Amino acid sequence: MYLSELSVWNFRKFSSTIEGDPGLILNFTPGLNLLVGENNSGKTAIIDAIKYTIHTQSYENIRIENEDFHLPAGETDETNRASELRIECVFKGFSNDEAKNFLEWLGMEKNDQGNYEYYLKVSLTAKRNKSTIYYDIKAGPDHEGKQLSGEARNLLRSTYLKPLRDAEKEMSPKRNSRLAQILNSHDAFKGKEEGHYIFEAIKEANEKIQRYFKGINQDGSPLPNQEGKKLLKEINDYLDEFGGINNKLQSNFTLAKLNLKNILERLNLEMTDNKSGLGSQNLLFIATELLLLKRNSYQGLKLALVEEIEAHLHVQAQIRLIDYLQEEVKNSDVQLIMTTHSTDLASKVRLENLIICKEDKAFPMGQNYTTLNKGDYLFLERFLDSMKANLFFAQGVILVEGDSENLLLPTIADIIGKPFSKHGVTVVNVGNTAFLRYSRIFKRKNPDRGVLNIPVAAITDNDIKPDFYKTREPEVSTKSDLEIEKPIEQRRADKISNIDGQNVRLFISPDWTLEYDLALGKLQKELLTAVLRAEKIGNSDVIGLTLEKKQKITKDVDELYEEWEKNSTSNEERAFYIYYDLVLKKKISKAITAQCFAEILEDLKGKNPESIKSKLQSDPQLQYIVQAIHHATTGGE
Repeated sequence: MYLSELSVWNFRKFSSTIEGDPGLILNFTPGLNLLVGENNSGKTAIIDAIKYTIHTQSYENIRIENEDFHLPAGETDETNRASELRIECVFKGFSNDEAKNFLEWLGMEKNDQGNYEYYLKVSLTAKRNKSTIYYDIKAGPDHEGKQLSGEARNLLRSTYLKPLRDAEKEMSPKRNSRLAQILNSHDAFKGKEEGHYIFEAIKEANEKIQRYFKGINQDGSPLPNQEGKKLLKEINDYLDEFGGINNKLQSNFTLAKLNLKNILERLNLEMTDNKSGLGSQNLLFIATELLLLKRNSYQGLKLALVEEIEAHLHVQAQIRLIDYLQEEVKNSDVQLIMTTHSTDLASKVRLENLIICKEDKAFPMGQNYTTLNKGDYLFLERFLDSMKANLFFAQGVILVEGDSENLLLPTIADIIGKPFSKHGVTVVNVGNTAFLRYSRIFKRKNPDRGVLNIPVAAITDNDIKPDFYKTREPEVSTKSDLEIEKPIEQRRADKISNIDGQNVRLFISPDWTLEYDLALGKLQKELLTAVLRAEKIGNSDVIGLTLEKKQKITKDVDELYEEWEKNSTSNEERAFYIYYDLVLKKKISKAITAQCFAEILEDLKGKNPESIKSKLQSDPQLQYIVQAIHHATTGGE
């Protein structure tokens, strides 16, 4: 069995009326589920809602607090806090052996294949009256349910690994230690007492220790060393005086009390390398917890809730761990619900196993919930690396198809007063024109149940070559006759209609490419300077240019403009020369050109920020860039 669905009313961030729809409905997969999202997006609230309802294998003292009842955002008046909350967990996928333990509370329903299957709905309802909070946990197919037995409740407990866990402390010997709980529940120890190898070993050790403090050998003869006997007698003499006539006190040394539980509480599990760090201890702790989840004879819930799975682990260790866990859940009936802030983990987990938490909502990324098709999932699994996985944690996303936009956009955004760092915007260089695949990540199949409030701007080239090009490069078209016959504006409209929808918008350059459109605009001279700088850098394999070389390039640009003015060279001819004759024909790096252009823009910003800002915002050739930045940073407002 596995946790299939979580519904929440008025629990922390998730508001609703108890009689109405839940503030959160979240479906889980039977295997791995990874909750990702920015801070304060609801990941911990989801984990706690599950934990409060079914409790944990470590028998933590879990209490509903006043702060668990929803308080509207921005509200400080405690009288406006909800007086009642409700959490429902629905479990499915029961085997017959598992179902028999919950027959009194099970319901039946048809699944997607039209077959009837068991389901178990467990609900927590809490109410508060001033400082008093009381709650019930019930189960049953109807809304009310009835009390679960203690045995049934124990079979529903989850394994929970807290964030910033002290793995070494958890593995240390102590009363009711986590290690002892795990071992005591394992088939190697459960229900076994006398006769167990460890029991007999400790019994033998106790006998030897006690004989030492009695000063006798196994055959009853005195030990040559009587120091132990003297020490114990001295302690007992004190106790005799302390206890008095009617309260005789005696003591004896033992290694452990002779029951298996106490013996296991004395065990310590540690790495063989005594210098192992927090990361290694954390891996040891996770490995030990997996013992509970993989018990073949266990007929209860095999669910682990893990917060910040990456805690104390370096990147490669994170990747090895998540790769192993993905394979592990595929070949077992273990379910994992984890949270992370790691883009490396988010990029390694299959997209359909991700759940994006955003603004008090949660969005599973499986095929039943997004507009992605099967081919999209296969494509994104190949190309969604840790850099692109930043989009799962972003407040806004800009998709670009090349290095030029990737390098230039942050500078332009900063100049026009929309810095990406402050607005939480991630620029994702998809490296091609596969915007349709990436854009579908952010589109929901059933938008009535909520849409991802992450504004996404996709920026692409218009790729309509000017007439100059046709005279220089007679091209062989790869487009279909039908596509060629379509007017330019119709082709633009078709592109936009394929991408636009919900919070995703496509922004297309007005003419050919970013570089050509820049060359047509108000920053033509600056772009030419950047191109010539990039040519020098590319030819000399140096990181930057000296002031003398920069001045020489500026002089060359001025002389070229004088010649253009003298010959009345049109703006289109100038732009074509900059992009076609220089960038394309001479194979000048577009990425280096973008870096040089960004440097020039930064210099202009330092000298006269308002002037360069006005130029960028008023340039008709750059309106698509400016609009895309506005959409990603403000949702178009």
